[in-house]
Amino acid sequence: MAENNRFDVLIIGGGQAGIPLAHELAKVGKRVALAEEKHLGGSCINFGCTPTKAVIASAHLAQLARRAKEFGLRIPAVEVDFPAVLDRARQISQEYRADLHKRFENTDNPKLLGGHARFIGREQGAFRLVVGDDLVIAEQVVIDTGTRSTVAQIEGLDRTSFICAENWLESTELPQHLVMIGGGYIGLEMSQFYRRMGSKVTVIEEGGQVASHEDEDVASALQDLLAREGIDFRLKTKVRRVERNDASVSVLVEMANQSSEIQATDLFVATGRTPNTEELGLETVGVKVSERGIVEVDRRLATSVPGVWAAGDIRGGPMFTHTSWDDYRILLSQIAGDGARTTERIVPYAIFTEPQLGRVAMTENEARKTGREVKVARFEMKDNSKAKEFGETEGFIKVVADAKTNQILGAAVLAAEGAELVHMYVDLMNAGAPYTVIRDAIHIHPTLAEAIQSAVQEFD
Repeated sequence: MAENNRFDVLIIGGGQAGIPLAHELAKVGKRVALAEEKHLGGSCINFGCTPTKAVIASAHLAQLARRAKEFGLRIPAVEVDFPAVLDRARQISQEYRADLHKRFENTDNPKLLGGHARFIGREQGAFRLVVGDDLVIAEQVVIDTGTRSTVAQIEGLDRTSFICAENWLESTELPQHLVMIGGGYIGLEMSQFYRRMGSKVTVIEEGGQVASHEDEDVASALQDLLAREGIDFRLKTKVRRVERNDASVSVLVEMANQSSEIQATDLFVATGRTPNTEELGLETVGVKVSERGIVEVDRRLATSVPGVWAAGDIRGGPMFTHTSWDDYRILLSQIAGDGARTTERIVPYAIFTEPQLGRVAMTENEARKTGREVKVARFEMKDNSKAKEFGETEGFIKVVADAKTNQILGAAVLAAEGAELVHMYVDLMNAGAPYTVIRDAIHIHPTLAEAIQSAVQEFD
């Protein structure tokens, strides 16, 4: 065994947790290797956050141009160059990826290893793995291999080409009629994008509401906003069969025991995420994995096997880029620090539709189930001055608080820049401060941030 193939820590996967962890552990004197089979950056940079938000920006500009008359302007027509929209997104992703690769150039610590990594056993208190064709020994291993699109069990889908989170950037022909299977976060964002590019879009959701983790009033409002843009929603509807016929695809759906057929040109499957854990050889060292393929971890991100850790989407819980990044801070604390940092944290997230939905902590429904005495405040964005002046009056803010302590328990900000605005509540919650801190502050006028204050004033 060559000495340069022995490491203190081997990180499998170059995602949003693995890359910063590799560099920081090397800085504190650990000998570190990062194994990546394909591209650095994980789902976020390669097909998720970065390119999707880039194309959403194009869709926003197109939609704003179509509204020009509202602002006293004349724009005769909006022409979409769909391949150019995707090309811009790809270029941004490639720039980020190139920057990540540069950080590994001219350094042997951390060392970048190309190839698929797999456990093959143990060796004197360490772990034996193969990375590509090379044998590697590591005292500790961090698994950060992410997830992939779940392929729904639908008759004919395995014989039908479809778009999904991993390949949408390569589908350069704008769909004439896109059927979106799944009304979750990815499904809603991408449905609005394709609609604004010019596609007819039909969303099929098996459940009773879109965005199933949200309160019904929030989900209903979001669906209504998207429906007004021309997106057709079929709730409580199950896809039974799909069949490709030349340039079209036939989608057999069932609702209330009644079957019907939708003729479309393209399918987008957004029915969840599956962890990339089945080809890691985890069984050879005894790492416990759930039936869904999620690596079981404790609050320290430690697996059932001492010395093996998991980060990012494969560890279950909130599957967001920012939680993956925070996982790196937890693991740095556990492997090379005081061990104080854990997964006991407040996790916000957003749906980047327009308007955006910024969310943190408990919904109203979740808060009431805790048995607490809660109070709920709601503020309509149409009553905010800047929202009126900028023509962004859709949506509302909903805040849930403990009636006895005035602590914020959760918030939903369905508004222009909702993903930004929700952080005012996030920071207040992290500080353990009551909502009265925002209520009694002075906010600049006119700003959307005033709406954050106006919402909590509704408690009084």
